[in-house]
Amino acid sequence: MERIWFEIIWKWAKRVLPVLGGAVAGYSYYYYVGCNGSCPISGNPYISTAYGAFAGFLFIDWKSLFNKNKNKTEKGIKQ
Repeated sequence: MERIWFEIIWKWAKRVLPVLGGAVAGYSYYYYVGCNGSCPISGNPYISTAYGAFAGFLFIDWKSLFNKNKNKTEKGIKQ
């Protein structure tokens, strides 16, 4: 039973943690490097955080997510 919960949590953590890390990096960029109002990305903390979250979203391992589902359907066909 514990193994199933671990797999569920790990599946979602692999998707959510890169986005959260990107959001933190985006806000950190605003806080430490950002400018005052004239820069479209780094002048606003919300936009900077959203851009960072999107960058983290791009780091999700999409290939393994899609191959895992593909392997399950292939196993079902072979049986």
